[in-house]
Amino acid sequence: MLDHDHTALEFRSQFVRDPSSLRRNPALVLNADYRPLSYYPLSLWPWQEAVKAVFLDRVTILAEYDEVVRSQRAAMRMPSVVVLKDYVRPQKRVAFTRFNLFLRDEFCCQYCGARGDLTFDHVVPRSRGGVTSWENVVAACAPCNLRKANKSLQKSGMRLRRTPERPSTEQMHAIGRRFPPNHLHHTWMDFLYWDAELDS
Repeated sequence: MLDHDHTALEFRSQFVRDPSSLRRNPALVLNADYRPLSYYPLSLWPWQEAVKAVFLDRVTILAEYDEVVRSQRAAMRMPSVVVLKDYVRPQKRVAFTRFNLFLRDEFCCQYCGARGDLTFDHVVPRSRGGVTSWENVVAACAPCNLRKANKSLQKSGMRLRRTPERPSTEQMHAIGRRFPPNHLHHTWMDFLYWDAELDS
C-alpha cells in the first residue's frame, strides 16, 4: 500500500494548468471513489503520465482514445479516463494562494462584480492593522482597488458583495465545477457530472 500523504502530494503536484501540455490526449484522473481529484484545475495528466501510471499499476483504465502509443515491445490505446487504485484523501485545508482566492470569489471583483483584470484588496487595510487572511482579502478590479485605497469600507462608501471567509474543500470543488476547461472530451462527461443534481 502506498503512503497516502506521499501519494496525495505526488498526484496533486502532477496536475497541470498549462493548456499547451494537454493539447494531445490528456487523461482525466479519478480518485478510487470515481470522482475527479480536483475540479479546478481539472485533474488531468498528459498522456505520458497516464501511460506511466498504467505500467506502474497505479491506475485502472476506464476509457480510451482511438489513438495508439507504441513502444519497442507493446502498443496500447491512450487512456482518456483513469481511476487510482489507492484512495487519496482530499486536502481538508484550502491553501491561501492568489489563485484560490480568485477561485473562491469566482473571478469577479467583490465590490462591483466586474470580471477580467483582477488584483486583491485588504478589506481592513494593512496600514490600519488588517491581516492577510481569507477573512480580510478579496478579489478586486483595479478601479475599485484604487478607489478604496487605504480607507475603511465605511469611509470609502463601498460595499462587499459578500463577507469573505475561509472556503472549505467542498465549496472550492463546487465553484471549480462552474469553470470547466475549454476542452472536455466526451469520455469524461459521466465522471465529471454524474453526481450533479438533476434539473427538475
